[in-house]
Amino acid sequence: MIALPWLYLTLLSIGYVVALIYGQLGVLAAVSIALLLVAGYAVRQQRNPWARYLGHGLFIVLALGLAMHWLPGFYNGRGIAPQRFTPDSVPFSMYLNQDKPLIGFWLLLACPWIVARRSLRLSICVTAVALTLSRRFKHLPYGENLALLLASLLFGLVHFAAGWQWMLLASIAGVGYGLAYRFGGLGAAIATHFGLNLLHFGLFTYPMLAG
Repeated sequence: MIALPWLYLTLLSIGYVVALIYGQLGVLAAVSIALLLVAGYAVRQQRNPWARYLGHGLFIVLALGLAMHWLPGFYNGRGIAPQRFTPDSVPFSMYLNQDKPLIGFWLLLACPWIVARRSLRLSICVTAVALTLSRRFKHLPYGENLALLLASLLFGLVHFAAGWQWMLLASIAGVGYGLAYRFGGLGAAIATHFGLNLLHFGLFTYPMLAG
């Protein structure tokens, strides 16, 4: 079993303890964090492939719950109050999420191979999930394409609150992010995500036209 990066875990723990002290976390958040630790321990097992499969499955369920803010104990503070960037746009607000970052932290700590031989230590959900699924489906016919499709659909699903149009667009974008990783690595996927958001913000109505 690969040694855990204890320094990263220590710093991460300190950060969330501070969030708990300042009221940004409740005690029920410990349940999600404990389940993520269980999933991480399972996927790092070298002798039991079924444990790894179950660990990845548990993580995917938890990641969806965290991304959709369904899991209790996370009190995400609002960083930007609702406001309109242009007169014809819908109001936009931004929250300092405590739950979503756990998805990326888990991937970096439990699956360090997603950034192997690369200097960037950032991730986007769709790329990482596509990569995880690719490793599990690679023995199946068209397994990598199936993994990319499923990850893109999941990425679209987490945008359901904005309507079916956003779900469709996010799913298509998810395919692009996954392909960017496949051919250019994690840095290319991050650059693609950033570039698309920059174009959206600079050239189109952000976040969308008011109905």
